[in-house]
Amino acid sequence: MDLLNTLVDKGLRRELPTREEALAVLATSDDELLDVVAAAGKVRRQWFGRRVKLNYLVNLKSGLCPEDCSYCSQRLGSKAEILKYTWLKPEEASQAAAAGVAGGAKRVCLVASGRGPTDRDVDRVGKTIEAIKEQNEGVEVCACLGLLSDGQAERLRDAGADAYNHNLNTSEATYGAITKTHTYADRVDTVQKAHAAGLSACSGLIAGMGETDEDLVDVVFSLRELDADSVPVNFLIPFEGTPLAKEWNLTPQRCLRILAMARFVCPDVEVRLAGGREVHLRSLQPLALHVVNSIFLGDYLTSEGQAGQADLDMIADAGFEVEGAGTSTLPAHRSDAAAAAATGGCGSNGGTSVCGSGAATGDEAPAAGCGSACGGCSGHGHAEAAPVPAQAEAGEVRPELVAVRRRGAGTDIAPNA
Repeated sequence: MDLLNTLVDKGLRRELPTREEALAVLATSDDELLDVVAAAGKVRRQWFGRRVKLNYLVNLKSGLCPEDCSYCSQRLGSKAEILKYTWLKPEEASQAAAAGVAGGAKRVCLVASGRGPTDRDVDRVGKTIEAIKEQNEGVEVCACLGLLSDGQAERLRDAGADAYNHNLNTSEATYGAITKTHTYADRVDTVQKAHAAGLSACSGLIAGMGETDEDLVDVVFSLRELDADSVPVNFLIPFEGTPLAKEWNLTPQRCLRILAMARFVCPDVEVRLAGGREVHLRSLQPLALHVVNSIFLGDYLTSEGQAGQADLDMIADAGFEVEGAGTSTLPAHRSDAAAAAATGGCGSNGGTSVCGSGAATGDEAPAAGCGSACGGCSGHGHAEAAPVPAQAEAGEVRPELVAVRRRGAGTDIAPNA
């Protein structure tokens, strides 16, 4: 297939595809799906070999967010039955992080609901970062606290943070239909602040909110232009009690095409298979490992994920290996650029900029991240079996196959193990 051969060649050269080529990936048929995955797999192996990076979420503060992000179970006015609690103490967060590190996680992602941190919140998170790093030698820490004010990214860096996450989530053209209490430009500004402070920038998207193919291509091209080191791809879980509760728009096949498109546009970035994978990819999750090089281990913010041991078994059974703490994620060309641009993150190269991290060899600059602070990971969960109709049309969306399992339901605390 000429399209896929072209995309592989461009990916191996870190060359930006055209918008038409990216759209064509999303338009491929189910008959071509394995060819698409195989082509994206060639690019993935060039930069990451067969390694899979594990990341672990610690929800520092849950619920009661003043923002109105339609996808989020923690949003203003949400009727979702989720755990709500104020800030975890540093020692509590460190204990939670240790569970993920023991399971093989290389990066801990500290997330807090809210529009953005106060200076006092930054101090609090700084103490938490210190506690985690004291207990877990060599662990990477990514903060995800919402919109940053001037100077806060620098303070997080000085406290030991390696990365900062803030997702764009969707295209600029459609962002206003998803969120009213802040703008797309606000999100871009926060990612740029993280870059400027020398933090590794992580920014991704949520697919399945009713967006068009053009919207998906727009947001992934924007992420490449921002030159994020990590691009988490979330798949919407329509959480009951949120405005998008009825938006079941994804099939496993479409999810794989979206991941492949992201890999071709961002060939050497850490593309992370993030929230919603269990619900939407279901039994095709192992195929996604041929495209992505990073996943979350364990639970998400307000919903349960696949059991950690099941993830480890899946990685091994698919012929991949967990990336060790002493193994480099970023390729040399990216880590060298990061070191040379202490005030500019990884640096953009304009139209030919490289979106992201990752290679089979090279010294690492930290790269990863978690979900949007306003809930990019908050609606993601785990699939449960349900009665299956005798027949379904090819490509039909099947929401009756899955149900969202709320994390910590029926408990007073929020374990994330």
